[in-house]
Amino acid sequence: MASVSTADKSKPYIPLAGLAKDGFSKDGKASATCFCGAVQLPVEGEGLVNTFVCNCTDCRKITASMFASNFTIKDSHLEHVRGKDNLKTFSQSQSIHSGKAMTNYFCDTCGTLMYRVGERLPGVSILRIGTVDDFSLHETKLKPRQEHWVKNRVSWFTGVQGVEEVFEGQG
Repeated sequence: MASVSTADKSKPYIPLAGLAKDGFSKDGKASATCFCGAVQLPVEGEGLVNTFVCNCTDCRKITASMFASNFTIKDSHLEHVRGKDNLKTFSQSQSIHSGKAMTNYFCDTCGTLMYRVGERLPGVSILRIGTVDDFSLHETKLKPRQEHWVKNRVSWFTGVQGVEEVFEGQG
């Protein structure tokens, strides 16, 4: 099997990653699944609004990493193939810079954060690039165009090269 770095990026590359075995990428849609496979969303290219890396303190904490790689899609394009009833939510506004609530949708089985919905961002949902099953899309259509909250970036991460830096972002 080809590695993601040597795979032909113009073709779908869906490696074994998590337990879902029915990831797809065709006809302008690709699947996004949680780690256990209980939740699956079809992501439609037409609904794509933006792609970005976020260094805000909430993204760092909620992903247990130093940044989150995200994309936003129009809510009109957010569907659920399965698992909508398996999503649990957690909402808060205390640590959100805007003071507006951010609601997180997690798989109740494995805990994967599937998407976030912010009061400040009506009409769009924020998904994690890593949930998309076609890894070629991570390096092509979903490659980050912006980096948010650069002031919160850890010193050992030099940032995403060649993208617009946004100092106050989604957090």
